[in-house]
Amino acid sequence: MKSYRKELFFRIPSRRAFVNITPQVEQCLQESGIKEGLLLCNAMNITASVFINDDESGLHADFERFLERLAPEKPYDQYQHNGYEDNADAHIKRTIMGREAVVAVTKGRLDFGTWEQIFYGEFDGKREKRVLVKIIGE
Repeated sequence: MKSYRKELFFRIPSRRAFVNITPQVEQCLQESGIKEGLLLCNAMNITASVFINDDESGLHADFERFLERLAPEKPYDQYQHNGYEDNADAHIKRTIMGREAVVAVTKGRLDFGTWEQIFYGEFDGKREKRVLVKIIGE
């Protein structure tokens, strides 16, 4: 069995964003040479997310509104976590959207369902963060 590992780096200029990282993940798969196996893609920061969904701007706006209703950024003093930092909402949003995506690799390709893409969700941006891509298989 072969194993491949690579870190992707992101510095999002805004506090929140959704970025389609499917092309970068597909490039990792090509570099790995693995044709059959599993690919794990996970955020390596507690205020960022990796998830699978449709690349549709209206849906992304819906995600933003939904998350902001559940865990509004402000007022900062509504959260016990906020003191030294002001990012309690980002921790909650990450928990809702998830930490990672696992995708089957079949015949050297990501085995997606219709419209599926991999996204990086940023909830406390303006600094560098990492995403891990780990692929195992043959």
